[in-house]
Amino acid sequence: MSVELMVWDEPEPITRDQARAVYLAVKKSEPVGGVLPEIVKELPGQVTVYPGHVLVGMDLESMDEMSAQVFTIAREHGLVCYDPQRDLVHNVAPLGVYQGMQLHTGDGMIVHDPDLGLVRDVLATMSPQNPFVALVNFGHHFLQVSPGYELEYKEQALQRALLTDLADVQRAFQEYATGERAFLTRHEWTPI
Repeated sequence: MSVELMVWDEPEPITRDQARAVYLAVKKSEPVGGVLPEIVKELPGQVTVYPGHVLVGMDLESMDEMSAQVFTIAREHGLVCYDPQRDLVHNVAPLGVYQGMQLHTGDGMIVHDPDLGLVRDVLATMSPQNPFVALVNFGHHFLQVSPGYELEYKEQALQRALLTDLADVQRAFQEYATGERAFLTRHEWTPI
């Protein structure tokens, strides 16, 4: 089984719905030959070029590792990357305040310096197949959540808060990523 990612230029951040529409429209068009964009030389996997878009195919076994490479290369080139398997769009901005912050998911996705829209959207994908989402600033602190909205935060000591609403979880992750700490006083935390 193979999976794919699509990479292209967008002047502004786009939504998952917009990215999905672009992906579906491009898939109906014909690939191009001839002169290939420079990015093609850097991308891993099976690359197919469409007008203004690059499709990267890979096998399921290498998906996590190769996807991380594609996300990084796309970001370095200022390009959007759409993951149709997860229905997630990786925009270039806006980013959090912690350079090198990583987004980890229970289904194996790792993204360095994720955009804030991606973080929000990934939180809505928690399920038995994706049992946690974490934002990690290695050596400093992290925030993670599991289904049932059990939020864990560690800076010096690990503490837990139970939230009841996805929107509250998304707000806490947004605050964490942007360096705000209101989520620490807004919720009741217990040491673990």
